[in-house]
Amino acid sequence: MPVGKRELARIERLLITTLTDACETAKGEIKGFIWLTHTADLDALAETLKVTWVFETLADKKVAQASTKVRIFELTAMALIEANIDVRTSDQTVRFDSEEECQCIHGGDWHKRLAQSRLTKGY
Repeated sequence: MPVGKRELARIERLLITTLTDACETAKGEIKGFIWLTHTADLDALAETLKVTWVFETLADKKVAQASTKVRIFELTAMALIEANIDVRTSDQTVRFDSEEECQCIHGGDWHKRLAQSRLTKGY
């Protein structure tokens, strides 16, 4: 049976809460990390969920990809588990980005950047 609008809204609120907790934890642990966001079609959550972890600079992003990727995947997985969302954390669900890159390529327009990412990368 399809999930109703109220249930989808509840799932979205819970996901926001658990990802906010992951974000606050990461701010204290991961150098250069500043915020995260997610995109998804809630009617096809498992296939479309993307969590974008945003770093201050491209250099911070590269260091995180090399040295804290496992921790970022762990924080994402814990948030999804707490939100009762059955999605495996992988390179398809977790994305790394930076304020510096957004500023250079999209003039700081995150809405445009995230929308373009969905179109060009299956995101």
